[in-house]
Amino acid sequence: MKTVYDVQQLLKRFGTIIYVGNRMADLELMEAEVKELYQFQIIEADEYQKALLILRGEAARLCREKGANS
Repeated sequence: MKTVYDVQQLLKRFGTIIYVGNRMADLELMEAEVKELYQFQIIEADEYQKALLILRGEAARLCREKGANS
């Protein structure tokens, strides 16, 4: 797992598709879903950690871009 797309594919395996039209909101919802999958022991710790790292990294990148554009 290396990209947000990979995280989306992970969630899709469990029947979850997230798209609300706001990238930051999408990332937050994906993070909540990944946490829930981990809490219910549906995904392993390494998948959980990789997914969170990817999602939080993308969120940080969006924040930096938004700050640079302001």
